[in-house]
Amino acid sequence: MGTVVRSGSRVQLWVACLLLAFPATATGPEVTQPEVDTPLGRVRGRQEGVKGTDRLVNVFLGIPFAQPPLGTGRFSAPRPAQSWEGVRDASTAPAMCLQDLQRTDNSRFVLNGKLRLFPISEDCLILNIYSPAEATTGTRRPVMVWIHGGSLMSGAATSQDGSALAAYGDVVVVTVQYRLGFLGFLSTGDEHAPGNWGFLDVVAALHWVQGNISPFGGDPNSVTISGNSAGSCIVSALVLSPLAAGLFHRAIAQSGVIAMSLTPDSNPRVLAQSFADSLGCSSTSSAEMLQCLRQITNEEQILNKKLNTTASYTIDGTFFPKSPMELLKERHFNSVPFLVGVNNDEFGWLILRGVPPEVMPSIIDEYLGSDSNAEAKRNAFQDILADIIIILPSLNFSRNLRDSGVPVFFYEFQHRPSSFMKFKPEWVRADHAAEIAFMFGGPFLTDESSLLAFPEATEEEKQLSLTMMAQWTQFARTG
Repeated sequence: MGTVVRSGSRVQLWVACLLLAFPATATGPEVTQPEVDTPLGRVRGRQEGVKGTDRLVNVFLGIPFAQPPLGTGRFSAPRPAQSWEGVRDASTAPAMCLQDLQRTDNSRFVLNGKLRLFPISEDCLILNIYSPAEATTGTRRPVMVWIHGGSLMSGAATSQDGSALAAYGDVVVVTVQYRLGFLGFLSTGDEHAPGNWGFLDVVAALHWVQGNISPFGGDPNSVTISGNSAGSCIVSALVLSPLAAGLFHRAIAQSGVIAMSLTPDSNPRVLAQSFADSLGCSSTSSAEMLQCLRQITNEEQILNKKLNTTASYTIDGTFFPKSPMELLKERHFNSVPFLVGVNNDEFGWLILRGVPPEVMPSIIDEYLGSDSNAEAKRNAFQDILADIIIILPSLNFSRNLRDSGVPVFFYEFQHRPSSFMKFKPEWVRADHAAEIAFMFGGPFLTDESSLLAFPEATEEEKQLSLTMMAQWTQFARTG
């Protein structure tokens, strides 16, 4: 399976996989509140319609896959979720994991102001499920687990609406949350807090899927993990981690891999000490430091201290027995079909918003000299960033898997969405995350306030979205 998606008067597609046929009627049956019995208890969700098809989707939001990581659970591996009595309401958006809302809100400009900000809480280890309404325990549809991006610092599972992908692809879509920032990745560099809590959260979510997805019509023996940006890095990390063995059967990494896009923290104790000092938990003892940090109950206090520091993973000896590069070279990884891709202008917009205008000319001159014109230097600078941070690491990761016999498929997304015309310069092509709205069926989402909704999509773009949903879900079926 391989695809190149280009922009222009016609979207040209080279497709080497069987496309699915989709119904296209406009009316649908009466909407109800679906209820499902799980091993942990009964949940009540809601139903969503999808444009262009009469299929309804059962939506269940905020289902806990682990206990709240509070008290002694803070800076600890996630603990399995507990059962509940009665019917649990799963019809409203859950809280996001604790994060710097100012940082998250800054993403509104990049995303044309469509990013929703949900309440934040440490009690956030939840997942959302989108399942075709006719799915039953006996149907066993493929499961597609989505891991959101956000530099391991921000993001939410509910930002990606999986209803269109579930309806058109006839799959069960699961979106998961994980701890972010220091709460997700603080490490003392010893046995007291080895770190990688956010990664372990995703592993716990995959264990939950194995034990609980069947009542929603999902097949625990056909699970595909997928993600974009930091979520894509987590996907590749799961491919390398022995803790994730047997929990998934295919993987899709969109714009990023762990081997280079994120680098391990070489001295986590220093950052942990700085974080603890800022909260009045200074101690040379890791155990005492953690005891103090776990006793803090004021989330605002934690938010105001150092959460804007870049999060990073550690080589903890458990999730990562060795460094990602060592695991790749020694071929110690989970051998599953791997679909990896990049966009043709990864840093066409995102990076320019993060670099102060007064600094950019100096950076460009330093790396590119002063001979070429401004436009050429800008494009070259953006291409250098994309090659170093995303494209070359993705190719290297893929080649290591391929050379060991793993089926690997590589794509490049090249279509400039028409929605860009409203707020991005004409020279921005397919930049970072531009593909997500298409593979999630953004043109067909009924909630037009959703981050991925794309009501202004052209007919050509609707077809592109249908094609991408078909290819992604076909990969989830057969690899």
